[in-house]
Amino acid sequence: MTTRELTAGDIIESRCTKCREILNHRIVAMVDGVVKRVECNTCNGVHNYHAPPVAKEPKTPKIAAVSKPRSPRVVPRVSKKDPVETEREEWASLQPTFDPEKALPYDMNGRFLAKRLVLHPMFGLGVVKTVTVPNKMQVLFKEGIKLLRCNYL
Repeated sequence: MTTRELTAGDIIESRCTKCREILNHRIVAMVDGVVKRVECNTCNGVHNYHAPPVAKEPKTPKIAAVSKPRSPRVVPRVSKKDPVETEREEWASLQPTFDPEKALPYDMNGRFLAKRLVLHPMFGLGVVKTVTVPNKMQVLFKEGIKLLRCNYL
C-alpha cells in the first residue's frame, strides 16, 4: 500500500474550533511537510490544524502473581460532629461560668478582648472567641458563632 504525501488543497480530518467536532477540512498552509492551517468544509472557518484524538486501546488487566489474599482493613467510621451542635455544647459548658454583671455592652466602635463577655442587644449574652484584624471578632452566642465589627486592641 502506498501513501501519498499531503499537500495544500487536500482534504484532511481535523477538530474544528467553531463547530467543536471532527470534520473534513481543506489544507490551507503547510510548513516543512506539516499541516499548520486548515479551512472547515462545513462552516468555512480557517484555523490552526488540530489532529483528531487517537483511539486508545483498551488496557488488558495484569495477571498478578499468586499471593495471599489481603485481609480487609477494618476502620471504624468516625461520624463528623455537626458544627452547630459543637457550638451549642461549648456554649452549654461555658454558661455556668458567666457573670452577666461583668458583660460589656456591645458597641461597633468598642474595644474587646478574647474570652470576655459581651451583651448584644439582639443576640444576648456572648463570649468573645477571637479578635482579628481588620476590626472583626467572633462571638459565641447561644444560637452559634457570629462575626461582629469592633475596634482592634
